[in-house]
Amino acid sequence: MLALEIDIEAPWPAGTDWADLAVSAAEAAMAVAPELDNPRLSGSVLFTGDSDVHVLNREWRAKDKPTNVLSFPMLTRAELLALAADGAPELLGDLALAYETCAREAADKGVPLADHAAHLLVHGLLHLAGYEHETNPADAAAMEALEIKALAKMGVADPYAD
Repeated sequence: MLALEIDIEAPWPAGTDWADLAVSAAEAAMAVAPELDNPRLSGSVLFTGDSDVHVLNREWRAKDKPTNVLSFPMLTRAELLALAADGAPELLGDLALAYETCAREAADKGVPLADHAAHLLVHGLLHLAGYEHETNPADAAAMEALEIKALAKMGVADPYAD
């Protein structure tokens, strides 16, 4: 099972167990992308604010703005698929979620913040597994289908439905 180190910073509000949500999202992602379910894998999830994600986005992606979720994969898709279950630990990668952007998007969509965060966590984990949606429509459709299946396992509605 993918082991996660989870850090929750202000301004993420109390009242929701964000760490539990991240673990649930990882379990759901592993169910639809079994290559993530490797006992050697670990990763990190940072729940933080727009200002921190803005800095990361500017530094690592040359985009001078915050975004909802950033993913920083440490393995290529081929490396992940070839990873045996036995051996030394391997870092899958890191995720960072920006509270203000996530909260605004959830409000705009009329969905609970926890549901939107779950979607972004699954989305980010699939990016760490090498799935892409920006290069061609077929890849985007395949990734969305996996997200929908994973979220259904969590009881979260299809985020792409109208």
